[in-house]
Amino acid sequence: MKSIDELAVNTIRFLAVDAVQKANSGHPGLPMGGAAIGYTLWTRFLKHSPEDPEWHNRDRYLMSAGHGCMLQYALLHLFGYLPMEELKNFRQWGSKTPGHPEYVDTPGVETTTGPLGQGFANAVGMAIAERRLAAEFNRPGYPIIDHYIYTYAGDGCMMEGITSEAASLAGHLQLEKLICFYDDNQITIDGSTDLAFTEDTAKRFEGYGWQVLKVEDGNRIDLLTEAINEAKQETVRPTLIKVRTKIGYGSPNKQGTAEAHGAPLGEEEVKLTRKNLKWPEEPTFYVPQEVYDHFADIGEGLDLGKKEWEKLFADYRSEYPELADRWDRWFSKKVPDELENDERLWQFDKPMATRAASGQIMQVLAEYIPNMIGGSADLNASTKTYLKGFGDFQADNRSGSNIHFGVREHAMGAILTGLSLHRGLRPFGSTFLVFLDYMKPAVRLSSLMEAPVVFVYTHDSIGVGEDGPTHQPVEHIPNLRSIPNLQVLRPADGVETAAAWLCALKCDRTPSALILSRQSLPQLPGSSREAINGAYIISEEKEDRIDLIIIATGSEVHLALEAQEHLQEKGHSVRVVSMMCLERFEDQDDAYRDKVLPEKVEARLVVEAAHPMGWEKYAGPRGKIIGVTEFGASAPGEVVMEKRGICTENIVRGAEEVITANRES
Repeated sequence: MKSIDELAVNTIRFLAVDAVQKANSGHPGLPMGGAAIGYTLWTRFLKHSPEDPEWHNRDRYLMSAGHGCMLQYALLHLFGYLPMEELKNFRQWGSKTPGHPEYVDTPGVETTTGPLGQGFANAVGMAIAERRLAAEFNRPGYPIIDHYIYTYAGDGCMMEGITSEAASLAGHLQLEKLICFYDDNQITIDGSTDLAFTEDTAKRFEGYGWQVLKVEDGNRIDLLTEAINEAKQETVRPTLIKVRTKIGYGSPNKQGTAEAHGAPLGEEEVKLTRKNLKWPEEPTFYVPQEVYDHFADIGEGLDLGKKEWEKLFADYRSEYPELADRWDRWFSKKVPDELENDERLWQFDKPMATRAASGQIMQVLAEYIPNMIGGSADLNASTKTYLKGFGDFQADNRSGSNIHFGVREHAMGAILTGLSLHRGLRPFGSTFLVFLDYMKPAVRLSSLMEAPVVFVYTHDSIGVGEDGPTHQPVEHIPNLRSIPNLQVLRPADGVETAAAWLCALKCDRTPSALILSRQSLPQLPGSSREAINGAYIISEEKEDRIDLIIIATGSEVHLALEAQEHLQEKGHSVRVVSMMCLERFEDQDDAYRDKVLPEKVEARLVVEAAHPMGWEKYAGPRGKIIGVTEFGASAPGEVVMEKRGICTENIVRGAEEVITANRES
């Protein structure tokens, strides 16, 4: 190792050690053991721009082993993304150096990681995006999209199932621009990986169709350089570089042990480590001037590379103005104004499941937003999300917009987020609502990162029927609604489904979950584009007074309307409100909310074929909720709904109870 290289690598190590020690919290072991990996990649290979962290043709670096984030923060500081003060504020309130990398908070961080394997799967999504955009925009002599996706994973990432799902798909798709560093330090929180993890990871990845390279000493910059060069020469397969490292490298008493993983070294051990690696005891957070100068020189080369790309793109815009205009549209996230006025979105004349309505709508959407990309977890025939005429994204066709994710819900969710974070594409993915259980962590992280992914969930209730309780969601809708920054849209018919899709596509910092029915639903005479507001009056009361407001969503709205007719025949004046999206309704002003749900009307009945949790606010203390608090059963859908109380007769019964109770008080 050359002297400046050694000095720089130890600088990275001790910035991590000092930050963790000052915070009295964190994971020093991985940055100490993997410092040479990060240094080699970032100084010799990584194409990025400190002056423009959002440069479209930058390489992406994802710290899937997010607990080792001080490795990344140290590099970001040395390249000028972060001031030293942020390193000193590691894990403190309001800092740009949180305990795991946060996409929204920190320049140069490409994704939020922490739950192991998520970053790896995000990287697969970004690698798909790179290939899809290159196929769309590159022309001879103009490789305007030409970058690599690098991810840094640890033993924990390799154990998580999401990594297996994502790696399998990446191998199938032959994503040759994807390179993963596997920090094989053989230590987890509980001790040696031998306690639970003795498989041959290299053979596993070879079986997935990856190139596997090995570096036996993670401190050898020359060997790391050779491996990365070899990985970049591969033109078919993604590459796993399996690097043997020593966790806590340089710590005399904790190197190679679990004690170096998730806690500060301690003051005495820090002193011993400094002495062992011949590092000054004072000051803390020490960066030799020659290291700053070294990184500044590298930064000048990075700036030059970006300027060369900008000149290339300017020439491209001159030679291919139509493609450049398309580029601008694809990267803008804007929805064309004329889309909303296309009558095909709003014309439905026969009963139809909202999943089928959604499929019909998506074909129109793709005409206006051709950078939509996505697919299903092996369920296109059921979820109706296949874009006709747009081709399949495969190893031999990078221009396709339909991704076959296979039965890999968890990886699908995280891959969609990676597609979104890369920019330039509008991703969607679909499965049955009950299988949210297999992808909830990815949905949560998408919401945390403000990534506008569209998650399409069909087969939305116990109305699924004969497939039985394993396929009938009960608690899933309130589960989704509990996630901050996620809008949950449950339309009642075709018109509302079109409104739901527009809501989803117009939100550029909020993911959306569309909740769609398997069973056919009538097209409702009162449904309208006003559903975009989240809730609206779908059927007015017939008298000046309001005896009751029925609030319903999705497949239960038509039942509420049927109940309204029965109640009106009995002399009750009833309003029906379709509440497609609670989150959007809450975003409306006080006047609109009070117009739809007047505070003075306390007689309210909420109806939804899901667990009632969360509806208490709208039912109020004098109202009632008809929901589902038991699992479903295997029987025809309408029978299961009736047996669980989701039927017109039970709604009428519940409504009369509420009306009577409010009149008597």
